[in-house]
Amino acid sequence: MECTVAWTGQLGLGTGMGFVARTGSGHVVAMDGAPDAQRPELGGANVAPRPMELLLAGTGGCTAYDVVLILRRGRHDVRGCQVQLKAERAETDPKVFTRIHMHFVVQGHGIPEAAVARAIELSHEKYCSASIMLGKTAEITTSFEIVEG
Repeated sequence: MECTVAWTGQLGLGTGMGFVARTGSGHVVAMDGAPDAQRPELGGANVAPRPMELLLAGTGGCTAYDVVLILRRGRHDVRGCQVQLKAERAETDPKVFTRIHMHFVVQGHGIPEAAVARAIELSHEKYCSASIMLGKTAEITTSFEIVEG
């Protein structure tokens, strides 16, 4: 896996702390730092997600992917899957994630609770590289609900 991240601040694009990542698969993602009221020249302009937000979003995508795939392989009628993530970070540098809660909302027809619970468990214990890695610094908790339809 490869990725190139380039600072865009020198280009005069309205932010001194903007970056663009080009992934190995050819996609482009913009990032920006948080604005700094005391020293605006050192902060971002709030024009793109923060890098840590993308890390959290990527973790959500990784685990949601697993959950859908596991349920579909089990021949369950999955119609939708959403994961809502809430994270807390350390107060001092490095401001790693210390707690992450993931709430899954799975939509489908006749999906047993045990199947959803097992899919989430398998993702977090075996398949989702992102959540397993973040679990080294953060307490990760999960919950879920199933919406019939």
